[in-house]
Amino acid sequence: HSSPQLFDEIAKVAMPRIHEFSPQAISNTVWAYAKAGHSSPQLFDRITEVALPRIHKFNHQGITNTLWAYATLNHSSPLLFNKFAEAALLHIHKFNSQDIANIVWAYATLHHSSPRLFNRIAQVTQHRLHEFEPQGISNTAWAFATLCHPSPPLFGKIAESALS
Repeated sequence: HSSPQLFDEIAKVAMPRIHEFSPQAISNTVWAYAKAGHSSPQLFDRITEVALPRIHKFNHQGITNTLWAYATLNHSSPLLFNKFAEAALLHIHKFNSQDIANIVWAYATLHHSSPRLFNRIAQVTQHRLHEFEPQGISNTAWAFATLCHPSPPLFGKIAESALS
């Protein structure tokens, strides 16, 4: 991005007002920083504080975008990822294939294990693998392997898909 100073100034102005942001505004903000490749650890830490008590208000897209943004900027937040894992379980059937691939990618990128979430995603994904693009299949397999999360039925379906 061409204006790091602008992102720094936005962070300064936004931090004291983050509590006024809706869950969608929060996810849009972190997504924009990640898309621009601009890390703002203090802003992300403040967003974590504000988002935690409101996790249940994030929709499936907000969950996906927020997880992706934190991982893209390599901003670890174990408590936030734990809470989003619980929320993601409630939205599991709303996620499309790219959402699923992005979610598991985010957890693996930050080396954050979430066995319950990964077990459920494995169950859902093996029945929806036909919806995934090759990159999504690859990212999903990579995430499970990176976190050493076994799922023979999912990997069996991935193997079948690769051979057909």
